[in-house]
Amino acid sequence: MLAKLKIENIVYFVADIDRTEAFYRDVLGLDVQRTPDEKNGDFLMMPTAGGVRPIFFKKADMKPGQTPTVVYTLEGGGIDAVVAGLARKGATIVTPVSHAPGGWSADLTDPDGRLFSVYQTTDAPR
Repeated sequence: MLAKLKIENIVYFVADIDRTEAFYRDVLGLDVQRTPDEKNGDFLMMPTAGGVRPIFFKKADMKPGQTPTVVYTLEGGGIDAVVAGLARKGATIVTPVSHAPGGWSADLTDPDGRLFSVYQTTDAPR
C-alpha cells in the first residue's frame, strides 16, 4: 500500500519559531528557509544533502522533548484511499486528510502511539 512513498520531511513542533531559527542558523550553521503562512504562522524548512527536509512549526501547547513526526510523501497521490486503507488495517487516524502547505496530509499513529503523517502535493490526484 505504501510501496511508492519516500520520507521527505521530519516535522518538529517548537515553542518559539524565532529562537529555533536562530539556533539552527547561527549555532549549527544550517541553511534555514523561513516560509510565511498566513493561516498557521511562519514555518522553517532546512534542505539537507540526503533530501530529507526538517520542518519546524510553532505549536502553543508543545511539550519539551516531544518526538518529531516522520512525513511519508505519496508520489502518485491517492491520499484518501491510502489513509482509509491504513485505518482498515489498524492505524489510528489522528487528523483526517486536510489541507497542508502545498498539498494534503493526514496524521496517524502506529501501534505504539508514535505519530506519522502521509502527504501529497496538490499536483497529484486525491
